[in-house]
Amino acid sequence: MNLQRFSLVKAWLLSGLTKCPSCVNSTTAKRVAPAICSGHQHRTFSSEAAGVKVLYDGLCPICVTEIRFLQFLQRNRPGKVYFIDIAQPDYEAEKYKAVSYEMAMEEMHVIDEKDEVYRGIPAFAVMYSAVGLGWLGRFMMWSPVRPFMDQSYAIFARNRLKWTGRGEECKTGRCEKKTH
Repeated sequence: MNLQRFSLVKAWLLSGLTKCPSCVNSTTAKRVAPAICSGHQHRTFSSEAAGVKVLYDGLCPICVTEIRFLQFLQRNRPGKVYFIDIAQPDYEAEKYKAVSYEMAMEEMHVIDEKDEVYRGIPAFAVMYSAVGLGWLGRFMMWSPVRPFMDQSYAIFARNRLKWTGRGEECKTGRCEKKTH
């Protein structure tokens, strides 16, 4: 029985997750970004204002590793994804839908082409879709998987600073990369 379920899930994933089980975020009853739902793959980007903006902590080695991978994936894509390092001294929240440094340090934030802000797992789903990994974003948002993803990410977000050698001082203001 478990092998049969695995085979069904595997076939579903390999088919590109073309039938998104749900395009609604059940915890907020708000539509998830069309970019992560089936049938909404047509994208146009004409300027930075229209592109997806990924806000990330450039002093977090885990975050930077993922961002480098995503930059590599999107290098030949016709659309634009802008990776915004919130650790830079010139980061201005008012340019990014009032997402403050403190907010961005708490959890991942992504602003889609329509200037809608996503946080946590929905942010990852929008980001992955923008670089050509829409199937992964849809999988993360799939109702049987979503609770696990939310819990896992909450643990990571809560411990990220400690795990990367930085402390509570990084949650407000600016923090510097520690040199040992």
